Amino acid sequence: MEEAKQNPMGTKSISSLIFTMGCPPIISMFVQSMYNIIDSIFVAKLGENALTAVSLAAPIQYCLLAVSVGVGIGMNSYISRSLGANNIDEANNTVTHSMILSFIHSLLFIVLGLLFIQPFFRAFTDSEEIFTLGCNYTYIVVLLSFGLFFQITFEKIFQATGNTLMPTISQAIGAIANIILDPIFIFGWFGVPRLGVTGAAIATIIGQMISFLILLVFFIKSDSMLKMDLKRFKFEFHIIKEIYAVGIPSALMISISSLLTIVLNFVLVKFSNTAVSVYGIYYRLQTFIAMPVNGLVQGMRPIIGYNYGAKNRDRIFEALKISLMVSFTIMLIGFLLFMFMPRQLMSMFSASENMMNLGVQTLRIISLGFLFSAFSLIISAMYESIGKGTYSLVISLLRQCVIIIPVCMIFYKSIGLTGIWITLPVSEIVAAIACLGMFLNTCKKDPVFIKDKEL
Repeated sequence: MEEAKQNPMGTKSISSLIFTMGCPPIISMFVQSMYNIIDSIFVAKLGENALTAVSLAAPIQYCLLAVSVGVGIGMNSYISRSLGANNIDEANNTVTHSMILSFIHSLLFIVLGLLFIQPFFRAFTDSEEIFTLGCNYTYIVVLLSFGLFFQITFEKIFQATGNTLMPTISQAIGAIANIILDPIFIFGWFGVPRLGVTGAAIATIIGQMISFLILLVFFIKSDSMLKMDLKRFKFEFHIIKEIYAVGIPSALMISISSLLTIVLNFVLVKFSNTAVSVYGIYYRLQTFIAMPVNGLVQGMRPIIGYNYGAKNRDRIFEALKISLMVSFTIMLIGFLLFMFMPRQLMSMFSASENMMNLGVQTLRIISLGFLFSAFSLIISAMYESIGKGTYSLVISLLRQCVIIIPVCMIFYKSIGLTGIWITLPVSEIVAAIACLGMFLNTCKKDPVFIKDKEL
């Protein structure tokens, strides 16, 4: 057990670990969220129909992200716990299993994309322009998504060993390349044909591929403790089970946001395409706040997973305390921006007066739930880290499905569009209360979490 004791995740101060492992992905997520916003700003210059088409495509992109990140989180959790238990061979075998799963999932989405992209857009719009723009954009990001799947897999491998810097560098380079290529392909700069929203999709794919190739080269040439050895690979069903035990709930948890967006778009389109565009703008602005918290979570997960495997309660709770403080600070900044600068935020997207008025009201109402989501996000990530992915799924269902969808259906008929926006902060408040109850229950029943419990 000497190696486990010397691992910095078991010995280094938690505050220092959170800083060194959390800051790189926070920066990376910040850059990524900037890309999402800038991408939408460029698309908005093509017209409201273009912005609506990309907004309608968003749930499909979230599904891609959900599966890739979900499997990555499951892999990350099991590798971290295996390293905490000093089982290097099991961790290495998990790496190989994850690569195979990523390849299978990318093929699956090619088939699903060919079958369902057109029917999906037909269900949401009668506009031929929006239909064509949406299909052109979505076919590219789905059929060429293998770069995203392998990029996320390699990111989670590095993060599981405590290396958050390399994923940050690769993500940042990919996102910056995306930002640079966006106007070139969208507007036809430097002799490149003007491709519109298709150009935005091409820029996205190139950015993903760049990130993936950087991580692949570094993984091959690095002296990391984790390796992929196909010659010694042995299929182990229990590894697949461990990955999916956390990965499936995590993927479903992320997919719920896709389901929510689909349901909300279905309702919003009854009001106007402008309402759909406003929600799309809100979601991209919201990622500007939430993604740094997700970056913090990426640095927190392996710390908690390792110390849970090592049965070190004090270090788990210290990591939670620091992560919660940082998360609350980030979400407070987001709340203040949305509440006091909504007009400035909306103006970045070439908003008409109608879109501006609707957007200002929307941002202010939805931001009321930000501080409550800070608690839910951290506790949900903790459950993923310790292999209890189902708990995370329950929290996410409360935040984005169980409360919002039925209440939304009631409110939009009685209150109108404002009723839809009100359901979002209400769901965050209820979910945070339920999340607190789950956490207190875990502290009473989980042997690792019980204070002074002999293990």
